[in-house]
Amino acid sequence: MPPKDAPSNSIAGLEREVLELRTLNEITRQMTMPHPLEERMRKALEILHEKMGMHHGTLTILDVEGGHPAIEIVHGPDKQAIKLGRYRVGEGITGKVVESGEPMAVPGIGEEPIFLNRTGARGRDSRRSRISFICVPIKMDRQTIGALGTDRLSRGNVSLDEDMRFLTIISSIIAQTVATYRIREREKEKLQFENTELKRELAKRFHPGNIIGESKRMKEVYAAIDMVSQTRSTVLLRGETGTGKELVAHAIHYASLRSKGPFIKISCAALPGTLLESELFGYEKGAFTGAVSGKPGRFEMADGGTLFLDEIGDIPPSIQTKLLRVLQEKEFERMGGTRPLKVDIRLIAATNRDLETAVREGKFREDLYYRLNVVPILLPSLRDRREDIPLLVVHFLKKAGMENGKPVKYISDAAMTYLMSYAWPGNIRELENAVERAVILCKSDTIEEDLFPIPGQKDHPAAIDLKTAPRKVPEINTDEDIPPEGGLSAAVEKLEKKMIQTALARTAGNQRRAARMLGVTERILGYKIKNYDLK
Repeated sequence: MPPKDAPSNSIAGLEREVLELRTLNEITRQMTMPHPLEERMRKALEILHEKMGMHHGTLTILDVEGGHPAIEIVHGPDKQAIKLGRYRVGEGITGKVVESGEPMAVPGIGEEPIFLNRTGARGRDSRRSRISFICVPIKMDRQTIGALGTDRLSRGNVSLDEDMRFLTIISSIIAQTVATYRIREREKEKLQFENTELKRELAKRFHPGNIIGESKRMKEVYAAIDMVSQTRSTVLLRGETGTGKELVAHAIHYASLRSKGPFIKISCAALPGTLLESELFGYEKGAFTGAVSGKPGRFEMADGGTLFLDEIGDIPPSIQTKLLRVLQEKEFERMGGTRPLKVDIRLIAATNRDLETAVREGKFREDLYYRLNVVPILLPSLRDRREDIPLLVVHFLKKAGMENGKPVKYISDAAMTYLMSYAWPGNIRELENAVERAVILCKSDTIEEDLFPIPGQKDHPAAIDLKTAPRKVPEINTDEDIPPEGGLSAAVEKLEKKMIQTALARTAGNQRRAARMLGVTERILGYKIKNYDLK
């Protein structure tokens, strides 16, 4: 019995046109379905069999590298036929069609010596003389990328030319589908490669080894990063503004077992309370005016990774309660929602505020404070790690030179001394900006001292004007009452201590310059600083 809707010998021209349109419509619909490419192609061959009576359909697509064609889809034979049905270019009818790019039709495959029947689907009986084989090329940008072949049982008035014309239309639809598929696959591979490279670059960029500093204080920070990165504990980064808290948070994340997960950050001080709540926890459709659709919050976005909450000390009390629940129960609801959402995150918080004072004043929840302060890491200010300033300056010098296209390579000794003597209230961020500004203004390959007129520096109490700084011991008021306890020895020690403190204050902690002002060696000054516990 012929397949349903299959054309018979008496099919009129109009009836065939209607049948072809129906077949084209079904095949086109299948080509646009969100299924794997092989499944869509297999369905196209099934439709040709059911609607048009075209049997043993084969779809051959060239290898991506342009090698020999391979039958990827076969309708009728078992999977073994796919392995057997591989042709070299120029071999058999399929191979010749691929080689020439021209369609071919064989009225009787039993009488055609170049028909190889490699899949073995047509058998060896006498019916082979009544089986026609039609094969058309599949072309993309005028290049043959494969072939579509099918059998037709000879039935009187069935026209092979009409079948060839119809299969050519089908092959163009298949070519468009393959082209779209290959474009998407290339884009997917490109995105995957870029994503992998980006993660590798981020991991390299935020590795502790790339955090600049060799001072004792920074080595303590590196040890803390190494210790906490392999745990799940909440980390609280503390330190002044500009000390690199976000950089350390990145380093912890990329050194942890969650490095392949997302790293999501948000500044709690940058948003007002209501907006901050919606950003953290998300909201449901209709939760407030303008919420035309639901939106996931940062907690959901960070699931499986790390959430970095910067300036946690500025979080409103209403959100503190909700945040505490997430830390305790690992769940929350979106704004306007009732369904609890579970998340698996690692929380890193940062602040430059005195949280202990905020707790005593009732501005910060005590229970939240203890939840956050599981593993505290204190980042030193730049004035507490002055020995790292030269390393930082060299790094920022190279960076600013490359970004601004300036061939600035060096910094003079006077300029470096100038930078070493400044207190840097803005810490590393202020230093980077100062170096970048100097690079932009520099007209040679060396930065001189006069290119660092840091705004307000001359009037800053911690700054020193190196050109006019006194080279003698500063005047110190000694007329104040000195308690008689301890006698002259105690009075001398008190006066000496006060003189050292004054000299250090006027040189912004520069012991070399302070020693010059006091008229002693740097080694003696260092000994007295240690003896009087002035650090």
